[in-house]
Amino acid sequence: MNALTLITGATGFLGHTLCPYLVERGYPLRALVRPSSTWDFVRDLGVELRWGDIREPDAVHAAVQGCRAVIHAAGEFRFWGKRDDFFTVNLEGTRTMLEAARQAQVERFIYISTVAVVGAPHSSTVIDEEYPPAPQDDYQRSKLAAEHLALHYYHHYGLPSIVLRPGAFYGPGSRYAFNRLFFEDPLKGIQVQVHHGKHVNFPIYIQDVAQAIERALERGRPGQVYNVSGPSISHQETNQIIDGLLGYHIPRFNAPAWAMLLLARMWTGLAQYTGKEPYYPINLASYVFYDWQVSSEKARRELGFVPTPFEEGARQTLAWYRELGVGPTNWLTKLITRITWKKRRNG
Repeated sequence: MNALTLITGATGFLGHTLCPYLVERGYPLRALVRPSSTWDFVRDLGVELRWGDIREPDAVHAAVQGCRAVIHAAGEFRFWGKRDDFFTVNLEGTRTMLEAARQAQVERFIYISTVAVVGAPHSSTVIDEEYPPAPQDDYQRSKLAAEHLALHYYHHYGLPSIVLRPGAFYGPGSRYAFNRLFFEDPLKGIQVQVHHGKHVNFPIYIQDVAQAIERALERGRPGQVYNVSGPSISHQETNQIIDGLLGYHIPRFNAPAWAMLLLARMWTGLAQYTGKEPYYPINLASYVFYDWQVSSEKARRELGFVPTPFEEGARQTLAWYRELGVGPTNWLTKLITRITWKKRRNG
């Protein structure tokens, strides 16, 4: 652990947890950051900073020099966007990182992908590392292409690449994706679910992603793909756990699936003119309308990966939202909250 580990994506959701996690465990770190990003907290951790973008070969090659390992966590993740943006960052940026790492002869290259490359999983089928991916959108396609490239560099150049496929991130530090749908929206009074909450999530607590990365650095087998996710859990179970932690029940409207899909298509079409990401983009459908029964058995067995129970991760996430002052905003949720807490006080 004496040699440096280079991190990309240090200022993102994962980076805000990963950097302190590794610093606390004695890893000397260097981060490739853009000057325009919010990098102060990385510097304050004692992380060495190098300036540049993963799409800039000169900056990348300079940053990799002298590093034992590379954790490539930078990427373009949205449910809506231009194809070129996803492929330029996620594929070509990864190509630049891999080539620099090959020339520098690093001992480990950890590529952070996503279970979402699977696309639209078959119902009741367990998603392990052998499950055939069928990506549904440009984000998923770009991540799968970058996975293939990372493994190509292992098989053809001997670069010790490892691919991690985390589930859906949640936890303190982000107000997007899983956090928004299952924590923030209900807290703010947007109480919508589909198919009575029967579909299955694949969440992973953000600190568990950091745990998996450290385990992969030390124990991962080059050329391998590892799913890393918490236990799969239905939307209904997710909501029940969050309600229990809040201390009151949030009534959720069961919206017809056809209506939500129609709304998403219309909103996505409108976004072509507004240039703003729709609140419910159509690409969200593959995450919400399918059952993600993800197996992390390989990571448990080979890496010693141990996920955090969802209830504990949800407790920490809600505490973070309370610190932000995010809470009930509509009259019905406020009324339910007042009645519930009054009953608890009285009895």
